[in-house]
Amino acid sequence: MKIKITSVFVEDQEKALRFYTDVLGFVKKTDMPAGDYKWITVVSPEEPDSVELLLEPNNNPAAKTYQKAIYDEGVPTTSFTVDDIQQEYERLKKRGVEFTEEPTEVGPVTFAIFDDTCGNLIQISQEK
Repeated sequence: MKIKITSVFVEDQEKALRFYTDVLGFVKKTDMPAGDYKWITVVSPEEPDSVELLLEPNNNPAAKTYQKAIYDEGVPTTSFTVDDIQQEYERLKKRGVEFTEEPTEVGPVTFAIFDDTCGNLIQISQEK
């Protein structure tokens, strides 16, 4: 069994696509109509044939309630790994990304948390 696609709920798919590609640096893999919304996925340019991140439209009350509740609790929706967290933190800060948690060392991992402007907190981490 393999993970092919995982998702994050987003308030606006086009805004999310711009943030995840233009700011974070992911690459659009799929963008096709799906009823009133789209099926939009992005991938890491380092692993374009690996796991896809689906920018899932936040179009139902249960999703909105879940998304808001974990955001309000400060819980990241997902986590991405980076090779150099300090360098990535500085790169993203220069691009206007707002962090709710600066790089913090916890045991064998250093992590930081930022707001994706689409209703989610996202964690980046680096293992020692």
